[in-house]
Amino acid sequence: MAERLRDSRKSEATRSSVRETHLKVTDFVYPLFIEEGNNIKKEIVSMPGIFRYSLDRINKEIDEVVALGIKSVILFGIPLHKDAEGSESWNEEGIIQKGIKHIKKHYPTLQVIADVCFCEYTDHGHCGVLCNHDVDNDLTLVNLRKQVLAQAKAGVDMVAPSGMMDFAVREIRDELDKNGFKHIPIMGYSVKYCSSYYGPFRDAADSAPSFGDRRTYQMDPANRNEAIKEAQADVDEGAEILMVKPALSYLDIIRDLKNNFDLPIAAYNVSGEYAMIKAAGQNDWIDEQKVMMETLLSIKRAGADIIITYFAKEAAKILAPPNLPKGEEKVPS
Repeated sequence: MAERLRDSRKSEATRSSVRETHLKVTDFVYPLFIEEGNNIKKEIVSMPGIFRYSLDRINKEIDEVVALGIKSVILFGIPLHKDAEGSESWNEEGIIQKGIKHIKKHYPTLQVIADVCFCEYTDHGHCGVLCNHDVDNDLTLVNLRKQVLAQAKAGVDMVAPSGMMDFAVREIRDELDKNGFKHIPIMGYSVKYCSSYYGPFRDAADSAPSFGDRRTYQMDPANRNEAIKEAQADVDEGAEILMVKPALSYLDIIRDLKNNFDLPIAAYNVSGEYAMIKAAGQNDWIDEQKVMMETLLSIKRAGADIIITYFAKEAAKILAPPNLPKGEEKVPS
């Protein structure tokens, strides 16, 4: 006899009992933009509800993050000084190093992940050292070692190289290990596509390239098999977590990595994905809250164990609102 599949959908109690995928607050990593200076809380126009903070204004934001049960943040820094190499990224008193120290002092149980890249720190906006109007892979690796060591000394819990340089994970693992930081894991931006969905982030971090684009180092959106090669390279070099970025247009790639690797899979629900939902919601073209939750659920269903998302706080309020007893989570309808 054919199965009557609708019988399992007749009530919320029945639907919830057979639900295959569940979002949790602890799935989320919340991005924070830290700007050098004082008394700064500046909304990012293309990302409503997301702000750049100076360290003297950031505690209220982190208080909310912690109260909502979010366990991890990833930091992006906006320095006052930029140069051709991005040398502020390894300054021991640079904005990210100060941010790491500040957060670990005031919120010692919050996991702090540092983005490891140069686009926010270079005066040309590219992700490394330029030679002949292109990023030189090996010269950039030298500076990656300096940057990650400065972050480790500041007390970072995890590093996340995002520049798509060949052998970046290998060089970072070696630098950490030989300086006594074997305990710091690496979350590789293993499969990062050259995507048009990054536009609002470049407003947020002042990181737009001053010329050209990033197609010589970020992946071609048309390529699927190459993603497995990139992820395998990070596995071989010592990454503990593999990431796909962006998330929503690359759900097939998230599933491919989940099926092929026995490591946690992260996905970055990027700024353009966030901005589109926000814009459509503000115009009453969609139910913003429901589309947000459906989007996050699709990323989890595709295979992501970790979701980096600007929606983390909003989703956390739905999944575990403050009036629920600790440990209980509301299931989104």
